[in-house]
Amino acid sequence: MKESVASTVVFILLLFLNTGLLNGQSPPGKPVISKCRSPEKETFTCWWKPGEDGGLPTKYTLTYHKEGETTTHECPDYITSGPNSCYFNKKHTSIWTMYIITINATNEMGSSSSDPRYVDVTYIVEPDPPVNLTLELKQPEDKKTYLWIKWYPPTLVDVRSGWLTLQYEIRLKPEKATEWETHFAGQQTQFKILSLYPGQKYLVQVRCKPDHGFWSEWSPKRSIQIPNGSPLVLGASHHNSLADNPRKILSQRSLQPTVFTSTKPITAQW
Repeated sequence: MKESVASTVVFILLLFLNTGLLNGQSPPGKPVISKCRSPEKETFTCWWKPGEDGGLPTKYTLTYHKEGETTTHECPDYITSGPNSCYFNKKHTSIWTMYIITINATNEMGSSSSDPRYVDVTYIVEPDPPVNLTLELKQPEDKKTYLWIKWYPPTLVDVRSGWLTLQYEIRLKPEKATEWETHFAGQQTQFKILSLYPGQKYLVQVRCKPDHGFWSEWSPKRSIQIPNGSPLVLGASHHNSLADNPRKILSQRSLQPTVFTSTKPITAQW
């Protein structure tokens, strides 16, 4: 009797599977974790790309466990960071801790799982771009005109306490130029440009990078018109509290060379 019932169940399951396959339905394809990012080393988000849905409604869940633990948890927030994402707030984020993360896809025909992603929040920091980029032409008495560039760190990043240290890079170009001229600014949030062509409209952007992690996107472009008149002196320098330490500055310059697109010879002044 038991063997007959078991055979009947198997037959029904096979019939259901074959019917689904004939209708073009199948288990879901394998999802892929595309990116995990923390903007400030206090929260983070992981995004995934779904596989084929098999022609059926498919449910996706993110599960994770921390290295050394046996308890598996589900994503705490599928809403905040948008579709196909999981957001971990401060309560669910720990630094110097390895998260093992998997995406699971399930429909009526079966299930599949992504390859696991190993995430340490300390090493996935990609800050937002710097904010409040301002450009100002200055001409001190009896001195050459220069462009003064200032900005602020990303709003979410706590730099005052030293929780996160940021370095900055600036790029600028004449509006119609195709290539950018870049300058490494270290940890400073202001920069002086002494090399510009009169009569040109310049575009300027800034980005930032933590000690461990990745460069942010470039900030929105800001522009400034350089008036015609007496030529600006060639060169570039930034306001740096380390200016009296030439070895440290030389080290910065060797690691982050300045790239120039101008056909004029340009000499950096530190």
